[in-house]
Amino acid sequence: MIRFTTLDWIATVLLIIGGLNWGLIGFFSFDLVAAIFGEMTFMTRLIYDLVGVSAIYFIVSLASRGSTD
Repeated sequence: MIRFTTLDWIATVLLIIGGLNWGLIGFFSFDLVAAIFGEMTFMTRLIYDLVGVSAIYFIVSLASRGSTD
């Protein structure tokens, strides 16, 4: 069984937020992050950046866990 660290949980939550936001954009042309924080404000860009970094972290994490089994 894979045990999640605190960083794993943070990355997972951010990826879920990003996935839901992309779903809203795709289905309804509604960007929830931009609606809450404004169009390309510092906070909006920070959220997008954190989601992107989380995706990279998750890819590296999955790759390293897969190679140790």
